[in-house]
Amino acid sequence: MELMVRDGDYLPDGAGGFRRAEGTEELLQRVLWKLAIPRGSFPLLPGLGSGLHRLGRARPSERLALARQYVAEALGGEEALTVTDVELGDGGALRVYLEWHGQALAVTVDTGGT
Repeated sequence: MELMVRDGDYLPDGAGGFRRAEGTEELLQRVLWKLAIPRGSFPLLPGLGSGLHRLGRARPSERLALARQYVAEALGGEEALTVTDVELGDGGALRVYLEWHGQALAVTVDTGGT
């Protein structure tokens, strides 16, 4: 079980503590965390994170393929999780479609305006 985070802050539980994520919420929070962290930014865990922060340096015609590669690298160690599709929208919004234990899920990540 992990503490829930939104916009960089822990979510209060209304009783003086913090909300905890379980099951699907926990997985989605972990996915968002792995996609948002620049890969290689933690020296002791060099494989943690994604290369999505580099999308803005790539040619527009290459960005979707790179986004798919970066997402696959970042989430490769997640058990029972399959990336089914990746869409790159206007303004840098990246939509990642997933399947986990037969359940369809999706997350949106801001890539910084690519």
